[in-house]
Amino acid sequence: MSLNSYVTLGRSGLRVSPFCLGAMTFGEDYGVGFGSSEKDSEAILAHYLEQGGNFIDTANGYMRGHSEKIIGDFFQQGKGKRDRAVIATKFFMNLFAGDPNAGGAGRKAIVAQCEESLRRLQTDYIDLYYLHNWDRFTPIEETMSALDDLVKSGKVRYVGISDSPAWKVAQAQVMAHFRGWNPLIALQIEYSLMERTVEGELVPMAEELGLGVLPWGPLKSGALTGKYTRANGTKMQGPRGARLGELTERQYDIIDAVGKVAAECEVSSSTVALAWLKAQSGVRSTIIGARTLEQLDANLKALDLILTPEQIASLSNASKPVLNFPADFLTHSPSYSHAGATVNGVPSQATFLVPQDDSSRW
Repeated sequence: MSLNSYVTLGRSGLRVSPFCLGAMTFGEDYGVGFGSSEKDSEAILAHYLEQGGNFIDTANGYMRGHSEKIIGDFFQQGKGKRDRAVIATKFFMNLFAGDPNAGGAGRKAIVAQCEESLRRLQTDYIDLYYLHNWDRFTPIEETMSALDDLVKSGKVRYVGISDSPAWKVAQAQVMAHFRGWNPLIALQIEYSLMERTVEGELVPMAEELGLGVLPWGPLKSGALTGKYTRANGTKMQGPRGARLGELTERQYDIIDAVGKVAAECEVSSSTVALAWLKAQSGVRSTIIGARTLEQLDANLKALDLILTPEQIASLSNASKPVLNFPADFLTHSPSYSHAGATVNGVPSQATFLVPQDDSSRW
């Protein structure tokens, strides 16, 4: 597989690369050590596009807007063809202190944030526009109606949602279909070998309602790169490591499992972690971040790695999450409904509720 082995996103005709270039680290506005300089950011962006990539992810709040500006300057200078790129950005974050209507998902805020992003990106349209977080202070019908208006105006092509409860996403999607508004086509969520609770509600919901899943944080802030072990885990430093806190024994077990598969495949741990994730149900494009060209190339190697069923099973077993009710309970439902039959490749066992013969059935 390569970056130009494009996939359609959700229930739409939008073709995107299987790895999306995350631009959260474009810029150094948060201080040295977190992001990339403008020059390095442009080099990363150029290399990604040269390799066949076409999908770029940013947000209005990343680097206080500088991330969008770097992307806009890149295409404005003719270093890439804007119409061949799929640029995704997000709204929600407030960049104007003291103004309650400058952030969130109300109509006034959405329109203003869209105009600001278009100005920084120096483009006439946004390919994919996400609600960054659920805004509990705004009715979802107001948000979806405003997004539909932006699509109809030509300023936005498609809409998506990020970091929101499954029940709220489902409400928004059903409402959009019922009212004839443009539906959501993408769901951006944290998802990795160390964050799998999304498999309980969010991923199944997305598959059922036509949203392509785009994981962010696939390496769990560097924990799955292989550089943190039981021996050196206490030495984690810097803004990225700080987000992890102290790794648990369970997380070290996952790191060990990833390292074992990496040794078998003679690749890095990060390559294995990304390869496992791209093989998961519902995942369409994984968001990869990189502060250097070396990090980008290392992540792209995962496109070529196909894990065996046994390797995927070993990683899945080591990282099996504890899910909220009724996720685990429902794993037994085929046995109650199919009474020993296999349906769609899923086997079942007859339970004690099934009569042994006709004479024992009332």
